[in-house]
Amino acid sequence: RYRQLSDRAGRPQRLLWASTGTKNPAYSDVKYVEPLVGAGTVNTMPLETLTAYDIHGDPKNRLGRYAKQADDIADVLAEIGIDLDTIADRLLREGIAKFKEPFDRTHHFLESKVA
Repeated sequence: RYRQLSDRAGRPQRLLWASTGTKNPAYSDVKYVEPLVGAGTVNTMPLETLTAYDIHGDPKNRLGRYAKQADDIADVLAEIGIDLDTIADRLLREGIAKFKEPFDRTHHFLESKVA
């Protein structure tokens, strides 16, 4: 199906990493950026993180480097009863809500200015 779209100038979706700024000052200021560098991805980060990465980041394709370890960790989590699908669903709902609420406020504000 993608080939049909590609033949008509369709572009692939890219994986989006969002909010990859480091909140804990004890961690590297690029902790959540460097491991996610990969071809065909997009990363939205705070200006401070972007500046830090510009100064001392090491741009290399790292995405997938630890895929086997990640699979092993997922297996262990499943064995101890942690359901990653349930967690992912919850994070998705919470993430959407964090974008939806400001969007709705902006939309209502703009509607009030038009009326």
